[in-house]
Amino acid sequence: ILCLRALSETSRVKVQLSSPLNDPCPHSCDCQHTQHLLCTNRGLHTVPKPGPWGTEDLHILSLGGNFISNISAYDFTRYSNLVQLNLQYNQIQAIDSKAFEKLSKLEELYIGHNLLSDIPVGALQPLKKLTILYGNNNVMKKITPELFTNLDNLVKLRLDGNEIEFLQDSVFKCLTSLNYLHLESNQLQQIHRNAFNKLTNLLFLNLSHNKQTAVRNVLVFSQLRSLTTLLLSDNKIQHVGNHVFQSLKRLSKLSLSNNRISRIDSGALRGLSNLRELLLDGNQLREIPAALLDHLEHIEELDFSRNRISNVDSLAFSRLNHLKVLKLKNNLLTSLSGDIFSLNKVLYDLDLHGNNWTCDCRLEDLKQWMTAAHSQGKLVTVFVRCHHPATLKGKYLDYEMIPTDGKKRDKSDQEGVEIQRDQGGQEVLDPSSFLERKKKNKDSSRERSRPSADAAGKRSKGRRRSNIFSRADPSDTSTPAPVPSIRSSTSAPSPITAREKFDLLKSSPQEALPVITDPCMFNRHYITNVSVDQVTSSTATVYWSSRNHHRYTPGPGARLEEVHYRVLFDRFGTADRFPRYVYAGGSARSVKLRELSPGVTYMVCVEGVVSGSVCQVAPRDHCAGLVTVSAESNQGPTLTSDLQLVTVATLVGNAVLLLVIGGLWVGRSMKKRLQRRKSAVHVRHMYSTRRPFRPAMATASVSTDFTSYQSSRPARLAPLEERDLIEFSCERFLDPSTARRDSEI
Repeated sequence: ILCLRALSETSRVKVQLSSPLNDPCPHSCDCQHTQHLLCTNRGLHTVPKPGPWGTEDLHILSLGGNFISNISAYDFTRYSNLVQLNLQYNQIQAIDSKAFEKLSKLEELYIGHNLLSDIPVGALQPLKKLTILYGNNNVMKKITPELFTNLDNLVKLRLDGNEIEFLQDSVFKCLTSLNYLHLESNQLQQIHRNAFNKLTNLLFLNLSHNKQTAVRNVLVFSQLRSLTTLLLSDNKIQHVGNHVFQSLKRLSKLSLSNNRISRIDSGALRGLSNLRELLLDGNQLREIPAALLDHLEHIEELDFSRNRISNVDSLAFSRLNHLKVLKLKNNLLTSLSGDIFSLNKVLYDLDLHGNNWTCDCRLEDLKQWMTAAHSQGKLVTVFVRCHHPATLKGKYLDYEMIPTDGKKRDKSDQEGVEIQRDQGGQEVLDPSSFLERKKKNKDSSRERSRPSADAAGKRSKGRRRSNIFSRADPSDTSTPAPVPSIRSSTSAPSPITAREKFDLLKSSPQEALPVITDPCMFNRHYITNVSVDQVTSSTATVYWSSRNHHRYTPGPGARLEEVHYRVLFDRFGTADRFPRYVYAGGSARSVKLRELSPGVTYMVCVEGVVSGSVCQVAPRDHCAGLVTVSAESNQGPTLTSDLQLVTVATLVGNAVLLLVIGGLWVGRSMKKRLQRRKSAVHVRHMYSTRRPFRPAMATASVSTDFTSYQSSRPARLAPLEERDLIEFSCERFLDPSTARRDSEI
């Protein structure tokens, strides 16, 4: 009894200590941290009141995600030591002008995502230590300079997502320490020329997603001498005037994306000597003149995508020595000057996709520059997809190009015949005539000429003369034998008659093997059938094949040699990339990769080594993926056989089960049929014609007549025969007096 009394007394004391009256933590809040009162997403409609003690150490009060609609003058009187106050994602419509009067130590105030139409003048004046103020995503339409009085220490201000339409004169003059200003997603149509006055320390300014129509006033940004990022994207800007950015000496990023800019004055970018990134994508520019970008001495990235540019001056990028990334995709370009990028020594990312390229001799210099940049490892893959002429539509400049001026033409028909023009532009070989002639001689030359023609056709498709050419048989007098050297792109080809061309195609593959000098061309045209087999947890075998070729070694001792191969393999989709190479010896067409990691995805590419040099761009058409076997499942044939046995056993079990179910169904059906046959009743009532019919029996029941007849029949009589019987129909036994006769029986 004494023990029970002691336990009850202890419980009573604990209940008193944990009662709401003595607990400093407000109801529905979390007070696990002494300095942080967490009341987010608790369904509160008012600011909770703290307990009688314990608020001296409270520095953070989180009230986000509730239903508070009003902030009174007394809500925070007992939270005088707060450093951070979060009131975001509530339904606050009004704040008393004295609501923050006791929060002199507050440094961060978050009142975004509410329904505030304005902040009372003087409400923020006591917050002298405030450094961060979030008032974003409200419905404020106007801000005044008096709102920011005494906020000398404010560093970051967010007013984005409101409905502000106008920035008046010196509206931010009190925010002398401000570094970040967000005004995006408002309704700004007009900015006073002195609106950003006194913001000499501002580093970041976001004015995107507004309704500005022009940037012409040179005084608007004149005070922002420390600005490094200016975002003016997604407005309605149509014109950028001269010298509007001339005071932004430290600006490193300028975004004018997704506007309606159709004109940029020649001096609009003057003064941006430190600009690193300029974004002009999604506008209506039609050209890039020569002097527009000359002032961007340190520019590294230019984006002119999604404009209407059809003309780019050959000197437009001549002074951009630090340009690394240039995007011109989705414009109306048909050609570019060959030396337009010759002075951009560090350019490595060039995006020319989505233009109406005409793949003729006007792009020949550009293609040569791209090839040289690729071979030196200075440029990533550039996609120039042909739009004209129709025969090359959809193909890439890396593979196809035809001239249109009659100087030189490399074109292959479906049988691999090269069509050339003489100096007068006269076509000396008609592909249709050749095909007709070939058809006539099909029976006589099938075994000798057709394989050679097919091989020559495959090799000649998309071939550049400066890199790959055929070596004719010197003994063949009907065909001129070219010297094994690189032919100049300006030299005119000698006329070749139809007879000479046909004889060239009939030469044996060994006599007309192509000579390879460019490893990139070799990768594109001669490596085929890359595959991976025999994959285990640590090894895999890579197979490939190649067309016949020779490698030419220039110099005094010129000779023809075989091309060597190497296999690049690396982990796919991982951050820590470490490519490895395995070289194949001699004429080998397979390599076994060893020491692979189990359960890892690898990308494997095969490339050629020509004269000790390789293509700097991996051959994307000759790569294959493989996934090594995981360590747990690396049991070889045993695991495979076990799986096969399990599969076979499962199929046999299913078959037996189907047979059993079928047998049961058939037995049940037979049983039902037998039962129905046994239960069927065939009523045949027989009556003798030899015995006279008694009238007194007419009123008796049929059963009685039949019984008496059977019982009174003498035993000596002969058995009844079929002719002695009369069959009565069953309707007689359906007489209504059946119940009576049954009772008599």
